[in-house]
Amino acid sequence: MNFKNTGILYIVPTPIGNLSDITCRALTILQEVDLIACENIKHTNILLKHFNIKNILISFNKINEFQQSDHLIEKLKKGKNIALVSNAGTPLINDPGYILIKKCHFFKIQIIPLPGACAAITALSASGISTRSFCYEGFLPSKKKLKRRLLNSLKKEKRTIILYESKYRIIETIQDIINEIGENRHIVIAREITKKWEIIYGNKAHIMLTWIKEDKSRYNKGENVIIIDGYKESKNINLSDKVINTFIILRKFLSLKQSVLVTSKIHKINKNNLYQYAIKNEEK
Repeated sequence: MNFKNTGILYIVPTPIGNLSDITCRALTILQEVDLIACENIKHTNILLKHFNIKNILISFNKINEFQQSDHLIEKLKKGKNIALVSNAGTPLINDPGYILIKKCHFFKIQIIPLPGACAAITALSASGISTRSFCYEGFLPSKKKLKRRLLNSLKKEKRTIILYESKYRIIETIQDIINEIGENRHIVIAREITKKWEIIYGNKAHIMLTWIKEDKSRYNKGENVIIIDGYKESKNINLSDKVINTFIILRKFLSLKQSVLVTSKIHKINKNNLYQYAIKNEEK
């Protein structure tokens, strides 16, 4: 593609907590570009100072995004190279930048994205919940009715669901998940990822609500990533009364695994079906 001798817009991820997570390539770009468009100048200055980088910083946030996008496009047209950064993580993922990127495509200005930190993906990788397919919803609406309506619409979403939530609304949101999606749905909360007080913990939604209320340190700092297990259709498992009675008797004396194995051998049935039945009923 012909970029008509314009400058380059670099999308540069920055650490989500631990400054050591920034890449060597990102540091080189931040040092060499003509200017850096950042969500918060003071915040980005801390990062640059840590790595002894000096450069020109321009404010680029949700308030001035429309105006600053035109300003940056003009600089790019004149051959200036610009780095776009957010306060933390990969720019545009719940941060400003979409308008600027769209304009770059329109004016055929080259965009080079760098790989790097993203809280949603980092949390998902350690959640123990399926990573095969997922949907990212970002921060939920601040209005209660809209938030509950959105959560209800996700009740039968089969993909893993990723949300962001602030420390101020985390308890309320878990309660809303219980009400709209279900108290037994498995969720994981990841907080302060890569930082000293990092917590990644998961359980059924109603257990997580109790867990987080027990200790303020579990929610009073930073933002939270909430991973919600996708909806799974329940399968009807038809087992005879004889099979169920045998299992119930054995379960009083044996472990779940042993009870399933012995019952399946006695009645010559599929142990997987019996195991699914057993798990479902022991959760009640």
